[in-house]
Order: sequence, then structure tokens, then C-alpha cells
Amino acid sequence: MRVLIAGSSGFLGTSLVAALRGAEHEVLRLVRRRPAAPDERGWDPPAGRIDPGALDGVDAVVNLCGAGVADKRWNDARKQVLLDSRVTPTEVLAAAVAEHNVPVLVNASAVGYYGDTGEAVVDESRPAGSGFLADLCRQWEAATAAAESQRVVRMRTGLVISRAGGLFGTIRPLFAFGLGGRLGSGRQYMPWISLDDTIAAYQFVLEHDVRGPVNVTGPSPVTNAEFTRTVGHALRRPTPWVVPGFVLKAVLGEIAEEGVLAGQRAVPKVLERHGFHFLHPALGAAVAAA
Repeated sequence: MRVLIAGSSGFLGTSLVAALRGAEHEVLRLVRRRPAAPDERGWDPPAGRIDPGALDGVDAVVNLCGAGVADKRWNDARKQVLLDSRVTPTEVLAAAVAEHNVPVLVNASAVGYYGDTGEAVVDESRPAGSGFLADLCRQWEAATAAAESQRVVRMRTGLVISRAGGLFGTIRPLFAFGLGGRLGSGRQYMPWISLDDTIAAYQFVLEHDVRGPVNVTGPSPVTNAEFTRTVGHALRRPTPWVVPGFVLKAVLGEIAEEGVLAGQRAVPKVLERHGFHFLHPALGAAVAAA
């Protein structure tokens, strides 16, 4: 396949480009600066512009665009950045996919779509929840509407475990120094998935007739308390600490309420129904690999 990727230089994009090329797919990368390599094509999402010929012969478009949700404390301006960095590029790409009759659009999203679901098991049939993250994901997914005449896949990704980057890359130094611990009650579910399985899931939906929302999560979500114990065991470090919810809210603000103390017990029903094989079906294996 010839695959055009937006957001190819990010955490997931870098690994996806390598994996697709390793599987002998041709990968083109959309860049916002002047193209400087044969595999680069230029675009300007705020202006609604994609370089002429960028989609010629393209079999699929993958959109990974979006500013980091937890990179900065939320305020009204930051929330607008998070929204604009997702919705605008998605609208531009969806319109281009429809105009150029590209068969497939694979668009990033997140399990935050469901809001805080407590202990309820959540599959792709669950409607959108409440809160800023849920509304962000809902608008993000709705921005693919122009491409609905094609095959559209919306990848609701969970917490990615990788040695560098993602959830594990962020918390690993804390655990390594014996500072790991439960967050709040520890009862909130963490829909984890290994980086290897995340990238494999993207490749799988490109190569198989999957459409609609897809939970990109491991088959066995765990609570924060279980996650903490597993990481501590893997790193051979104690995890005695408890960070109270009120402290997290004071330090992180609204991010703590929706992104740390809330959770989703999300399961990958669509991937499993289509026969996807997880390399790391259990958390211990995913953490060990990272």
C-alpha cells in the first residue's frame, strides 16, 4: 500500500513509519515545513492546504495529529489548542480523502471518548461520556464526517506502554527511584496497551476490512493499584506511596480530575472480533517488554 501519514514525527508516528516500511508498504509523510526529502509532502492545516499531488496513488491516510493532552496545565487557551490541533487537521484530511477518493482514513482518537466509566466494562458500542476529554474526542471523531463515503477507522487508543515516551516512559524514573505509588483511591481503571501492540493494531486495520471505532487497548485493563504493583515488581522497587486526590488536583488542576483520577475499563472488542493477535495480552508482559 501507499500510505500517507500526518503526525509522522511524533511518538506513535515514528514507530508506525518504521513498521509499515518494514512490512514493505510505501510511506509518505505530511510535513508543515517545506518538504526536504523524497518521501515528504507539504501541507498547512489552518489554511486548509495540501500540496498538489500529495494524495496521488495513495491507498490510505493515517492522521495522528494532536497536541499533547498532558503536556501543559489546562486553561481555556490550552483547551482550544488541544481542540484546534485535532479537529482542523482532521477536517482537512477527511475532505481530501473524499475529494481524491482515497479508500481508507485511519484517524487517531482516545478512550477518553467514554469519560469516567468506573468499573463498567466498555466496548466500542458505548456512547460518548461527559467532560472535556470526552467532548474533545467526540469533536475529533466527528471531524471525519466528510470521508464517511470511504472506509473510516477511529482509533480510540489507551495508555501506551513504551520505554521511551507514552505513559511508562513518563513514570518509569519515579518508580526507579522508589517514588512510585497509587494515585488517589487506586480504583480507577487504566486501559493500557504496549507500543508494539498499538503499532500492530494500526497496521492491522490498514490491512483488514475494519471500520468505525476501535478500542486500541490491551484485553485486560487493570486498576491503578494493580498497575502500580506490577510496575514496582518489574523494576524491583517498593511502591508504598499514595498521592491523595486533592494533592493531584492542586498540582495538575483539571487534568487530574479527568485524566488521572478517572478511568475507563475499555476492552478491544472490535480488534478481537476481527482476529487481532496481541503480542502482550497481559500487563506484566507489556511492562517487561518496556
